[in-house]
Amino acid sequence: VQLQASGGGMAQSGGSLRLSCEASGSNLDYYSIGWLRQAPGKEREGVSCISSYDGKTYYDDSVKGRFTISRNNVRNTTFLQMNSLKPEDTAVYYCAIDSTLCLAIIAGRLQEINSWGQGTQVTVSS
Repeated sequence: VQLQASGGGMAQSGGSLRLSCEASGSNLDYYSIGWLRQAPGKEREGVSCISSYDGKTYYDDSVKGRFTISRNNVRNTTFLQMNSLKPEDTAVYYCAIDSTLCLAIIAGRLQEINSWGQGTQVTVSS
């Protein structure tokens, strides 16, 4: 499976951005898909994920109520709508898939991630 991420950029505190991740390949319905991020000097951490099993969504506590993940199965594209952005959201964001129903993505268990998209920079200024 190949993942192509897009979106990101710069925003002011309180602003919004939307990330997209287009998947291609076989057995796409088998994988849960989501986003991780890595800020400078920090470890990569799970942000949000949508389960392949039941479409349930998961969020890290730091983004709950501000970020929304959605999946367009026809276009094989997953979106991360990021609202009420904060400077601490500044990071490189990576889309990823896992076969563990989002456990790997949300827990940041990087060795269990099946495929990665390229990172996209999100910068939020105060």
